[in-house]
Amino acid sequence: MRIALTLLLFTMTFTMNAQDKSLPYYNIPEASKSYTAGSVVSRMIDGLGFRYRWATEGLRPQDLIFKPTKESRTTEETIDHILGLTQVILNSALGVPNGSPQPKMTYEQKRKKTLDNIQKASSLFLKATDLSKYTMVFVRGEKTTEYPFWNQINGPISDALWHVGQVVSLRRSSGNPFPKGVSVLQGKKFD
Repeated sequence: MRIALTLLLFTMTFTMNAQDKSLPYYNIPEASKSYTAGSVVSRMIDGLGFRYRWATEGLRPQDLIFKPTKESRTTEETIDHILGLTQVILNSALGVPNGSPQPKMTYEQKRKKTLDNIQKASSLFLKATDLSKYTMVFVRGEKTTEYPFWNQINGPISDALWHVGQVVSLRRSSGNPFPKGVSVLQGKKFD
């Protein structure tokens, strides 16, 4: 029984890692040739994507359920929160209000959707010339609340980066260190 469980966990981990080759942000995309408001925001979002990709690379089932205290979020609950934050960032880039909950997904689906959200948002913001047009709109029942783009920077973008750091800390605490060869300064994975 123990051998079968070990083999199952190994297969799940190997499968997750094999699928990851097709995901965005193995390396951070090449920087824009010019510094514009849109290119700077895009680069910030790309930095989030690169960090998230490697923070979540090779997570095991025991990593996903880990939490340091009973009051804390598990690693997977933290990943769920990051997914929600990236949806807010993307919705702002698309000009779509926030309010719809995420459907139920597997961990692999959440990871892919989060990375896709980040990549799409980065691409849209890269072309932006006037960031004041990219407000965040939240609809809850009959109430609609709108925030200027400034709140995007100190809100979901910074918050997502914060929580990616938590995922790294949680994975280390559950015995699964951050992958070797990842340089967040250079935005590259060295094999």
